[in-house]
Amino acid sequence: MIDRAVRRRRQALYLFFFLPGISMSSWVTRTPDVRDQLGVSTGQMGLVLFGLSVGSMGGILCSGRLVSRFGTRPVIALGTVLIIASMAVIGGGGSLPSAPLVAAGLCLFGAGMGAGEVAVNVDGADVERLTETTVLPTLHGCFSLGTVIGGLAGMIATAVGFPVIWHLVAVAAVSAGILVYALRAVPAGIGTSDTPRAAGAAQHAGPAVWRDRKLLLIGGIVLAMALAEGAANDWLPLLMVDGHGLDAALGSLVFVGFAAAMTVGRFSGTFFLNRFGRATVVRASAVSGAIGLVLVIFSDSAVVAAAAVLFWGLGASLGFPVALSAAGDSGPDQTARVSLVATIGYVAFLVGPPSLGFLGDHYGLRSAMVVVLVFVAAAIAIAPAAGTRAPAVAGGGYPQDTPSSGPDAPTSADRELQ
Repeated sequence: MIDRAVRRRRQALYLFFFLPGISMSSWVTRTPDVRDQLGVSTGQMGLVLFGLSVGSMGGILCSGRLVSRFGTRPVIALGTVLIIASMAVIGGGGSLPSAPLVAAGLCLFGAGMGAGEVAVNVDGADVERLTETTVLPTLHGCFSLGTVIGGLAGMIATAVGFPVIWHLVAVAAVSAGILVYALRAVPAGIGTSDTPRAAGAAQHAGPAVWRDRKLLLIGGIVLAMALAEGAANDWLPLLMVDGHGLDAALGSLVFVGFAAAMTVGRFSGTFFLNRFGRATVVRASAVSGAIGLVLVIFSDSAVVAAAAVLFWGLGASLGFPVALSAAGDSGPDQTARVSLVATIGYVAFLVGPPSLGFLGDHYGLRSAMVVVLVFVAAAIAIAPAAGTRAPAVAGGGYPQDTPSSGPDAPTSADRELQ
């Protein structure tokens, strides 16, 4: 039985995943408008988006140390405040217009997302441990739900010509309300190493974590699948506008379809994970993502490409949260393991996609997505690394990575041994 405090904590984490989703999709759906306001090319837009990479690297590299020193709660709060501030700065930069100011806003967003989301994932992994249930796919589903709602709002705002600055300021105001409401439910001290014994264990676990081959393969999976998700979040509206000839409103609609597919994949993920196990789900996800990317890249039909985005979204939906779950129970020092894999994932998610703009400027955005396709194809091969077995939970279930039926299901003898 899950007590009231844990339920409230889990609900708060849902909101802290939802918030960056709605914020990210709000400015992503307005990127064609922002680009036109700034009067820049695709390559120059890549330079503007490089602000996201700079901020992300700073946030990601600091997040592990901040969580170990202060716990997840203040890091989540700091990251959320930076995301809120970024919305106003991006909107103001587009209105002036000022490309450096937009880049600065994206830098703030990247720093907030990089630091805060690593902390939220560490907290989510701790909730999984306490409740002995699969939580991370649903948490990431809330991020995707946020991208759907933000994307729909952005599509409508684009269609009616609503000013970018007032759109993003409204998002900032909603986000501030979420922060005030949800933060009090997150307990202090989660993820810290404040005792000499814990600090010593963390000190020794750090290098051991980097030497863990299975954990690094799990990191490879999250790198590929997070890159697939991040590339769509940064470039999909422009990809459909410039690569397939859609107008800005339809390009935003395709992005909403991607976000909806991500949401469906993540909210339904627990069922498939319990039935088929992590490795099978990750491999099927990577295959689906590869099919979607192939059709988007190589089909000249805008209708086919728009439909293929659904395969892309379904494929990218579970790689990130499943890899984090696998990392969390792959060995001792859960915080260090989840932090490492989350760091790899957010580097791929936030830092990798802006570099695609430089390729897109020379070869077109469709051709630039071949890089993403190669990484996703590699994830198909290394998917078994996500199949780390966890001990059976109370009630006899085998969540996350052990299928409950089928050829890989545990036998009665297996259960007795466990």
